[in-house]
Amino acid sequence: MTESHLFRALWVMMIGLFLIVVDSTIVAVANPVLKNEFGVDYDSVLWATSGYLLAFAGLLLVGGRLGDRFGTKYIYLLGLAIFSGASVWCGLSTSLTMLTAARVVQGIGAALLAPQIFSTITRTFPSDRRGMAMAVWGATTGVGLFVGPILGGVLIDELGWQWIFLVNAPIGVVGIALAVWLVPALAGRHLRFDLLGVLLSGTGICLIVYGLQEGENAQWSAWIWVVIICGLALITAFFGWQAVHPNEPLVPVALIAHRNFVLSNAGIALASFTFVAFVIPLMIYLEEVRGLPPVRAALLTAPIAIATVVLAPVVGRLVDRVHPRPIVIVGFALLAVALFWLASDMRTGTPLWRLMLPLVVVGAAGALTWEPLAVIASRALPADLAGAGSALCNTARHLGAVLSSAGTAALMAALLGDELSRGALAEAMSQSMLLPAIAAAVGFLTALFLVRRERSPTVARAPDRPLSREVSVSR
Repeated sequence: MTESHLFRALWVMMIGLFLIVVDSTIVAVANPVLKNEFGVDYDSVLWATSGYLLAFAGLLLVGGRLGDRFGTKYIYLLGLAIFSGASVWCGLSTSLTMLTAARVVQGIGAALLAPQIFSTITRTFPSDRRGMAMAVWGATTGVGLFVGPILGGVLIDELGWQWIFLVNAPIGVVGIALAVWLVPALAGRHLRFDLLGVLLSGTGICLIVYGLQEGENAQWSAWIWVVIICGLALITAFFGWQAVHPNEPLVPVALIAHRNFVLSNAGIALASFTFVAFVIPLMIYLEEVRGLPPVRAALLTAPIAIATVVLAPVVGRLVDRVHPRPIVIVGFALLAVALFWLASDMRTGTPLWRLMLPLVVVGAAGALTWEPLAVIASRALPADLAGAGSALCNTARHLGAVLSSAGTAALMAALLGDELSRGALAEAMSQSMLLPAIAAAVGFLTALFLVRRERSPTVARAPDRPLSREVSVSR
């Protein structure tokens, strides 16, 4: 298969990736509308986002292993079909409970399709060409995060909130048809599924997120802390089980032996936490404090997407020539500075044009973090563990997002209390912006520990090239 064919297949798979990334932020612009539509508080509304992200993060490891077992193409198609069908259910929902349930099913579909994209890149592109492939992946991820609010604002203003979900169905159908035609069918292999690992990780994640999001409503009672501690204990037990599991663990020890792989996943989680956490208070500030309609509020984030799109191909070429470590360091530094800047400017009387300046820096930081981190992770990834490794990368990204949603909900509830005046709301959203800013600063510190050359661990690994029995690139 030629390189042009590989990139054609990659762009087709970007349809699925774009849809699932957009759906992690598109509801942010609809939160005030959904709050009024269903007559609930913000904490309840945020479950529509958290439910999606929770199912997504909790099942990604399973999705990656299913791709290893049955082939990436077929699990991708199944995931996109489930996601598209659940999108119709979301659009037809008549209650917040119904919408949240449909969003959970959406998350299941997303968990099946997302790992197959990263795995396909790792298994088909040689390491010296993954920079451009990951530029496509990173740009789609970054743009999807920021296009979500813009697209959501337009659809809500023109057609109603239901269409932020219904629009996924026809796009999904086109994506399925093109994937059947153009995406290569990579061979699967026989695997035994780690059912205990699935139970431990999924339950642990659910308990932690539930405790964080419901903590303020329960006034951080003792039972909330018991739920969170039980979740942490289950996650600890999960990693202990992975270390001794004799057959096919969800997280093979060979992956954990790679320092850069572990650190790049930590960076991916922190980047995801940051980008999702900052959108929620920003949209509430623009719509509730400044009184902007959803479409105008969303359009103010356009500089983020533009900066990401412009820089993504430049960064993609750069990481094929130099080590991505310094790029990631600069990206996280810019991101932290931009968010602290944004927090200081979110006041009732700040000119709106002043907010666009730090937003441009946020977009540039997106291009400087997503792609280089993905390249570092893929270069440390053994080809025979592509499915498990890609699932872990995606799990890190979406676990960061779901913890972000839950953490932001808890912080906002604590800061707001019963005070809903414009001044108090502006102050609460400004202080909420400090949470993603601190996460970006931690990402900067994490990137400092990445290494340019990593000594090969003692575990066996496959060569860092395409699998000869699957797809080769014509040079």
